[in-house]
Amino acid sequence: MKKLIIILMILSLSLLCGCKKDDITEIEDEILKEENTIEDIEEEEIKEEKEGIPSPISGLYAPEDKVNRRPIAIMFDNHPKARWQSGLSQAEIVYEFMVEAPYTRYMGIYLINEPESIGPVRSSRPYFVTTLLEYDPIYVRVGGSARAKQDIIQLKIADIDGLSSSNKVLWKNNKVGKKAPHNTYTSMEAIRKTGEERGYKPNGDYKGFKFHEDDTDIEGFSANKILINYYKNNTTLYTYNEEEKTYYRKKDGKGHYDELENLPVKAKNIIIQEAKTKVIDNEGRLSIDLIGEGKGKYITNGKGIDIKWSKKSRNSKTYYYDEKGNEIVLNPGVTWIQVVNTRPNIDIE
Repeated sequence: MKKLIIILMILSLSLLCGCKKDDITEIEDEILKEENTIEDIEEEEIKEEKEGIPSPISGLYAPEDKVNRRPIAIMFDNHPKARWQSGLSQAEIVYEFMVEAPYTRYMGIYLINEPESIGPVRSSRPYFVTTLLEYDPIYVRVGGSARAKQDIIQLKIADIDGLSSSNKVLWKNNKVGKKAPHNTYTSMEAIRKTGEERGYKPNGDYKGFKFHEDDTDIEGFSANKILINYYKNNTTLYTYNEEEKTYYRKKDGKGHYDELENLPVKAKNIIIQEAKTKVIDNEGRLSIDLIGEGKGKYITNGKGIDIKWSKKSRNSKTYYYDEKGNEIVLNPGVTWIQVVNTRPNIDIE
């Protein structure tokens, strides 16, 4: 394309000024020299932007020492009285699961970022444990269901529990106007330091996602708005910003913001994963079957495709495939994974 433009410029100049052959050659040399200079500048800018190595969970470039350390999985409270969350926008992957009706809860996966305030932190459920096993992380929570606690012990998960940790690790934040149990906070510095003190291994053993080197569009159905109705009064809405090529979140009709810097929470990739879900006790706790196979959708850059997911065992990775059986390749950036039941109430426009 650049060569074609150059040729047209040369022809135009020669026609306008009746240049001799030597003059045209001189003009061509000057234009080519300018083109090479522009290309060198562009390559240098790309090199600066991609300094370091790519994160296996977001495809974003960061210093090697940060990318090679152990991921951190953190439970986030999503009760209306807990909003908004602090540090959530800095997670590279966020899962939203249903918990006891009519609520959902988040689990953020961190590797390269270090938010100074994280919370409110809440309790665990067995299906969160099933998910975090894929990242071999240090797990941060405040309590959990009886089954989740049992699983964490039996599976020897590197655990930091607010119920058994000092207030230097997880603390009550009385400055945010929230009341217990919606006011337990921590920081990445405190988590990393505690992990070292407890002798947890510094590196994780896990498989990341596949990422495009550069932002890439997909061919599929239009996906400019994605409305997920979890419960009657519990909705998640994504709205695509074409200029930024990213999705803005709304929760229950309100713009989703990060409490830490008052910035909107956004997603580059959205994965909707359908899983068998049922109530298992009088407290309304759920069983969500994440082992086996199921359907879903992958959405990025205003388009979406139908996908299938597969997880062979509790410890294995969940793989997402397109309809041809190819593992999907994500765009570099934050991914939100919305886990829904097998008959979800979803509107996509």
